[in-house]
Amino acid sequence: MKNQGHRWNHKRIHQVYCEMGLNLRIKPKKRLPSRELVPLVQPEQANESWSLDYMSDSHSNGSAFRTLNILDGFNREALWIEVDASLPALRVIRVLDMLVSWKGSISVGTGDIK
Repeated sequence: MKNQGHRWNHKRIHQVYCEMGLNLRIKPKKRLPSRELVPLVQPEQANESWSLDYMSDSHSNGSAFRTLNILDGFNREALWIEVDASLPALRVIRVLDMLVSWKGSISVGTGDIK
């Protein structure tokens, strides 16, 4: 830069360098260990496994609402959708108890819900 007639000192060059974003450090990629591919276990029959999912959205006036979706893993059937402004744990338990009495028992991890 001095050969081209610019009379900038090292502090000015550093400032321009930082403003252009040239001072960003490039992180090296981390090497991940190789993984063994294991196929997903599919349920063999209906009511073998259920999935719970929460979703939230808002109305056009800004009020929010949540949904609790309970799905059967075998046939991907929506067993129940609970919609309200809030879904406390006791309500979720009440819905699950109602579904268990309606659909029968399901196996959860090491134990059964009856």
